[in-house]
Amino acid sequence: MTDLATRPAPTLLRRAAPALLGYAAVRSLGLVVLALWSAARDKSAHTLLTARWDSLWYVRVADLGYGYEVRLPGGDIHSNLAFFPLLPWLERTVSAVTPLSSADAGLLVSTFASLAAAWGIFAVADHVYGSRHVYGSREEEGREARPGKGGGGRRVGLCAVLLWAVLPVGIVQSMAYTESLFTALAAWALYAVLTDRWILAGTLASLAGLTRPVGLAVVAALWATALVHSWGRDRSSPQPDGAPAWRRALGMLLAPLGAAGYVLWVGHHTGKGLFGYLDVQAGWRNGFDGGYAFARFVADKFTSFPSALAGAGLVVGVALVVWLYVVCVRQGQPLPLLVYTGVVVALALCASSYFGSKPRLLMPAFPLLLPLATALARLRPARSVPVVAGIAVASALYGAFWLNGSGPP
Repeated sequence: MTDLATRPAPTLLRRAAPALLGYAAVRSLGLVVLALWSAARDKSAHTLLTARWDSLWYVRVADLGYGYEVRLPGGDIHSNLAFFPLLPWLERTVSAVTPLSSADAGLLVSTFASLAAAWGIFAVADHVYGSRHVYGSREEEGREARPGKGGGGRRVGLCAVLLWAVLPVGIVQSMAYTESLFTALAAWALYAVLTDRWILAGTLASLAGLTRPVGLAVVAALWATALVHSWGRDRSSPQPDGAPAWRRALGMLLAPLGAAGYVLWVGHHTGKGLFGYLDVQAGWRNGFDGGYAFARFVADKFTSFPSALAGAGLVVGVALVVWLYVVCVRQGQPLPLLVYTGVVVALALCASSYFGSKPRLLMPAFPLLLPLATALARLRPARSVPVVAGIAVASALYGAFWLNGSGPP
């Protein structure tokens, strides 16, 4: 079997075409339902996608730069320094070369980024489950992933992309937010690590670090894998010594530059040194407390009957995330995927504020979907297509309801 990693980009794109078409169809359904729902409530779907919550802060950075802040009555200070710069830079660039406003430029960037993310998710799944050298097992064609008679990698990749598209908060992928951009950079960085392209991986990891604080997860995945390669302990890798040591070292050097550069700049800008960015986040009451505040938030839901149902749902949701991660470990996912997913999940669940944001903060943890994708890929199309279609409709309805209501803070 030809190694998927050696195939040129056009071939990989043709291989991913069905997944990308399916993704576009699901997201189009979500946008149509959102438009109809919003019109019925006399709201603008365009405004909901481009000019609410975080998208307003990104547009303000794109148009006016950094330095804007809001002082709340309680004393908290919301500074736009909390928002990493890559999306605003892209919004400003696209707006400068097109007639689009910064808000519409952000929507355009997110649209293309979501397709790039879907392609990256497909590429990772196709490589892991389609290669003869499946990490952790070396089973030909990845026996755990084989859907009946062969074709494992491609079908698992298709199912993974569709599952990512139909997430309950999947509408965020179509908003002028950073989730799609970050997931695209992270997925392709992980693919580069899996295929021994260390300099490319480091560059993409650096860009991911300029997109969201959780870029730390991509850096951690690259560093952990590079160190295992260097120490010669990754005996299950198809190419344990495939790249020269200097390439791994350069990739490791490049990976943290984006996040570190921005954090250091914020420290200099605020005059508070290394802790400047932490102070900015504290003004938003964001922090990392090991999940204590979130646990209290969930526990408080059980103080009355109506909210107890929401509390039970949160417990089930967290348990599902943890269970899926355990399954990922037991199925022998590659080290970079496990490290990346573990850090994303830890940062999402253990942050001390904005509990309603946790579903979208978990969205980049796409490797969690791979066990479900392998199970779905085993089904015959006559069974899997109705399942995915039904979930897509439910996701579209929930996304329209959610965005017209509380939405993603």
